Amino acid sequence: MAIQPELMAQGLAVTKKLWGERAGGSELPAQKLAPEFFALVLQSCFGMFWSRPGLDLRSRSLCTVAQLAALGRTDELKAHLAGALNLGIKREELIEVLMQTSCYAGIPMAVAALNAAAEILKP
Repeated sequence: MAIQPELMAQGLAVTKKLWGERAGGSELPAQKLAPEFFALVLQSCFGMFWSRPGLDLRSRSLCTVAQLAALGRTDELKAHLAGALNLGIKREELIEVLMQTSCYAGIPMAVAALNAAAEILKP
C-alpha cells in the first residue's frame, strides 16, 4: 500500500485528538523497529476507518475500548483509555464499558481490563 498524504493527514488529525502531541511519536520499541508499518497503521486505521463519517470519535473510542478489553489487549487498551479521556469520555463511562465486557467476553477478560484500567483511570 502506497502512502497517501490525505489519509496520513486525516490519521494524524485523529491521533492528535486522542493523544495530543504524543501522536505519531516513536514511544514503542516496535515503532522504532518498523516505522513504515506504523505509518501504514496511521493511514489505514486512523486515516481510513477512524475518519469515516458514520460514527463520531467518541463512539469509535468507546467501541475500541470494548473490543480491546474483550480481546485482552491490555497494552493497547491503556493507550486507548488515555485517548478516551482526552476526548472527554468520563472515567465512570469507561468503567461501565469495561464491566459490560464481562457479559460477552467473560469475567476474566473484564478483570484483566479493569486491572489495566486502574493504572490509567486513577481517582
